[in-house]
Amino acid sequence: MYERTKLANGIVIAAEHVPNVRSISVGLWLRTGSVNEECYNNGVSHFIEHMLFKGTEKHTAREIAEAMDSIGGQLNAFTSREYTCYYARVLDEHLEFAISLLSEMLCKSRFSPEELEKERGVILEEINMYEDEPDELVHDLFAKLVFGDHPLGRPILGTAETVNSLTRMKIISYINQYYTPGRILVAAAGNLFQARLAELVDKQLGSYAAPDMVKNPQAIEYRPKISTRYKQTEQVHLIVGGPGLTRQDEDRYALEILEAILGGGMSSRLFQELREERGLVYSTYSFISLYEDYGLWGAYAGTNKEQAQTVVNAITEQLYRLTSEPIKNEELVRARQQLKGSLLMGLESTSNRMSRIAKDELFMEDGLTPEQEIEILEAVSVEDLQRLSQRLLAKGVSLAAIGPIEEGELTLPSFRMSE
Repeated sequence: MYERTKLANGIVIAAEHVPNVRSISVGLWLRTGSVNEECYNNGVSHFIEHMLFKGTEKHTAREIAEAMDSIGGQLNAFTSREYTCYYARVLDEHLEFAISLLSEMLCKSRFSPEELEKERGVILEEINMYEDEPDELVHDLFAKLVFGDHPLGRPILGTAETVNSLTRMKIISYINQYYTPGRILVAAAGNLFQARLAELVDKQLGSYAAPDMVKNPQAIEYRPKISTRYKQTEQVHLIVGGPGLTRQDEDRYALEILEAILGGGMSSRLFQELREERGLVYSTYSFISLYEDYGLWGAYAGTNKEQAQTVVNAITEQLYRLTSEPIKNEELVRARQQLKGSLLMGLESTSNRMSRIAKDELFMEDGLTPEQEIEILEAVSVEDLQRLSQRLLAKGVSLAAIGPIEEGELTLPSFRMSE
């Protein structure tokens, strides 16, 4: 679906021409995130993301913002556990400007001590805001429960302690280690052509150089656990789940279907059982996270303290039912259609197309076309889903909960998995 060019210094450029649109989404992706951090510098990837907007040798932070607004474009960034992305969405006539600005932010950011201290305060407030959102915070608690001391178990934002300890020297040192050409990808989608994009990127970043660092993966030793954190809230926010699949696992498409059946929408088992039938929750859903070396899956619900154990029991029962009772064919068909609709409608966005290209390139996935993905989804059977359920549940489930509860108040019921 896209063309690919590799510069002499190792930077990869990948783009898809999308006819009949006037916009272009272009992203500067770096294969580094919180998974590359140590305990002492947890949060540094996210800190760097903020600092690249705080002024370069040529422009102040205000001038960067005004420059993008003056052409009617959008400029933003995000940090994940495995990658960082700086992206712009502009009219096709402003592609050169977007590439120039993103390159300037990457290569010429000043990291001035004054701006660094101001942004430290901003990030600490972001952490404080996150603390006021227990439905989000419980996901970090759950990741820590499953991944333990592995970097995947640490918060992307870092902690107040680690953010306060980050000096300019530590930040620059991390950039020198991980902001290297072999980790850089420029991905784009929209009304553009590969040759022109490659020419612009080569002009701006062709001389960018730094040695690549290799980091050996750290092993995870998983054992089912329960972790609760007392917080004075109206609801108990809880997750039941465990280790999942990697990005390359052959069962990942079956997992998408299984997740849709379990908690992917209003017709899902969790929504129907916990909300519609029993009135125990307002919000409930399931989720999956696929990483390069590991994965995560779980089911979330928010409920009052008195009903928390009942909800834990109900979720756990639904999970183990997947291993013992064949999924109905109508559920399978509905989940397939849900995923098909989400996939095809997502392709109507140049930003989604750009992200799709980037993830294929960053993690050397199979680069399937949407039609090929749909074929794989259509081939998933009821037997595949039951086998996958047994594979996931064989490791046992863990429980993470945040709310007005004390340690030991919640337990995980015992279920025997179907053979």
